[in-house]
Amino acid sequence: MFDPDIAPSGTLLGLLQRGRGDGTLHALAAPRAEALAALHHCVLRDPRRDWQVENRSLYYARLCLDLDAGLDEIEQHLFHPDDLINDDEARTGLALSVLGHLAAYGRADALRLLRRYAAAGSNWEWALDELALRDDDTGLRGLAPAILAHFPETPDGDAALATVVRGAYEPRPWRLWADHPRHGPRVRAAAERGAFDRWQRQLRPSGPRPGWSVRDILAWAQREHELKPDARRPDAAARCLAAVAGPEDRPELLTAAASAPGAARAAALRHLAETGDPEVLDLIETAVTEPDASELVSQAALSAFERMRGIAALDRARVWAHRPDALGDAAAAMLACRGGQYDSQLVLAALRRTVRAEGPDAQTLWTLVDGAGRLTISCAAPVLRHIYRETASSHLRGRAARALAATDPSFGAGFAVECLWDCEESTRELAARHAATADARVVEQLRRLAADPAEEAEVQTAVRSRIGPEAPGF
Repeated sequence: MFDPDIAPSGTLLGLLQRGRGDGTLHALAAPRAEALAALHHCVLRDPRRDWQVENRSLYYARLCLDLDAGLDEIEQHLFHPDDLINDDEARTGLALSVLGHLAAYGRADALRLLRRYAAAGSNWEWALDELALRDDDTGLRGLAPAILAHFPETPDGDAALATVVRGAYEPRPWRLWADHPRHGPRVRAAAERGAFDRWQRQLRPSGPRPGWSVRDILAWAQREHELKPDARRPDAAARCLAAVAGPEDRPELLTAAASAPGAARAAALRHLAETGDPEVLDLIETAVTEPDASELVSQAALSAFERMRGIAALDRARVWAHRPDALGDAAAAMLACRGGQYDSQLVLAALRRTVRAEGPDAQTLWTLVDGAGRLTISCAAPVLRHIYRETASSHLRGRAARALAATDPSFGAGFAVECLWDCEESTRELAARHAATADARVVEQLRRLAADPAEEAEVQTAVRSRIGPEAPGF
């Protein structure tokens, strides 16, 4: 994840970077050269905060079609000399995905460009996945020599090939090449080696075994964390403790949750929280607020609290929700998810406080926005509209739209209209159910979504519920 440079929300570039429906509408009304410049800026400089989960490719591909955009800029970006030294897939992934959608819409130039890049580009795996969904068998078979040339016929090259074949997102090309008279034996051998490697790993587990005690599991969690800090061993250890720990182990677990080394303490805290131990809430508060607590322990304590489902946790959340720290944020999030109508003021206060202190892109806003919608807090509508307009996260904007649908009577005739062009399919689905059809643009866009083969099934189902044979105005 990274923080891209996002333009103000009132500009065409800012709207397109955010993936807002108004971005498409403004681009179609703007001078074509200005619209194309903003579109290419987005495609070639991925504006997403988390490119692995946020959608933009179909949104930009549709705008490419509407503007009849050429592919020269994308071609120059893909084959720029930087591609030889920068193999970060985030540099080219969005452009390749846009080409994939354009190819699915019948743009032969996009298909040819994908084939060229798959044969010569550093991010060839992404391009190959796009082609696996859109190209014919003949086109894919023709790529076999160029792709296999990435792997020299040496032990290391064969091992790398086996890893790629085993982890292929779209296996269709490899299956085609496995039947090729010349390349088939090598591809089949790589597939067999990948299966054998997986079998060997299953035969040599390195985690806890039957007969391990609570002490053994906690020691394993700490030891493995020191070797691999990013492996999340405390979570695995907590799951093992659920199968091993009994009432007689409670004193040891309480001691570990209070003073054990980081990973062991995190595992004990999570286990005690999941079992609803009456002392765990005090231990969580200490772990989060003590001055010398490590980030691992404090984050584990917050995560353990967020997982709790008992009445005691809710009561404590009402006490903590006033705190201006991470514990207060977690408490407000719990009330947003599980609180009652009488918790609305606490959730609303936390929502306003977070926007003022951290802006419209704070991670803690996600749950609070959902809570505002779940609790139907009508007073939250102005804050939700601000988040909708300003956030750079298309997922958070979609959550704000869902909350507005529950809290703002003007949503159907307002934001719901532009949401029909939004980059996120879940937001388009919401709009298809709520957008007021008095606007002629709504009727036209609903028909377009219903006929678009690239549109998600959930969106089309929502559209058809509005434009059925007996629906008025269609």
